[in-house]
Amino acid sequence: MTTSEDPGSGPLPAAGPTGRLRLVASDLDGTLLGPGGVASPRTLAMISACRAAGVHVVFVTGRPVVWVDPVVEQTGHTGTAICANGAVVYDAGRREVLSATGFAPADVLEAVARMRRRLGGLAVAVETMEGFRREPGYVVRYDGGREIEVGELAELLDPDPVVVKLLVRREAGTPQELLEVARAELAGLAHPTHSGPESPLVEVSAAGVSKAAALAAHAAALGVAREDVAAFGDMPNDVEMLRWAGHGYAMAGGHPEAVAAAGASAPACADDGVARVVEALLAGTAP
Repeated sequence: MTTSEDPGSGPLPAAGPTGRLRLVASDLDGTLLGPGGVASPRTLAMISACRAAGVHVVFVTGRPVVWVDPVVEQTGHTGTAICANGAVVYDAGRREVLSATGFAPADVLEAVARMRRRLGGLAVAVETMEGFRREPGYVVRYDGGREIEVGELAELLDPDPVVVKLLVRREAGTPQELLEVARAELAGLAHPTHSGPESPLVEVSAAGVSKAAALAAHAAALGVAREDVAAFGDMPNDVEMLRWAGHGYAMAGGHPEAVAAAGASAPACADDGVARVVEALLAGTAP
């Protein structure tokens, strides 16, 4: 595992166009996975068809690695998974973390201080490469069976863990209102986003970290042009990825920001939207 405090914020890498599908990048929840977080038989068949055609499939998710492994098991995915909104790159076949971009503890503390100067009632947690850690007031919606360390934020950051995501929760207000405050207060310091339409939660990464940045670097390493990438997503944490990919598809019923960022739309995840579009792309019949 490698770590980096500064992933860079320059232009995203891309090779020249070739005009064919070579990589499918998909968000998981609300996108590739149907109700209950289950991949449908049609989705499993699509993944197999991509493998047979030599098309790379990359899972690109806000989930930590520990929550990606069950999806890997049910799908048989052996390729790459980009986790924690781009902070972690994971080899699903070998179950090995290839890289992790850390969020400096001083920046975590500064980010929380800025948010708390603006809003009351905030509780925070951190996703680290060593596990999940939270303040006493942070309400966990789903722990996935993990052990969770509880303490004050400064204690949770000592000794220095590799923090891949800061989570800021506020029970009052809406997720979008909280996100707008985070964007204003954390500009230049960190990258805030959110991925849950109903949860009053903002996910904050180190500056320069995004699904798009990690996907672009991975595609470049494979020699795949952005024009040959089809990306699928439904929430604000997918926006940069949908804009970067040569073919960006927002899921039907997705967040307005994702819809506005994508060049096209896909049917809802419950209707096998990703599989239906990829099938058409593989057959050369997609519009």
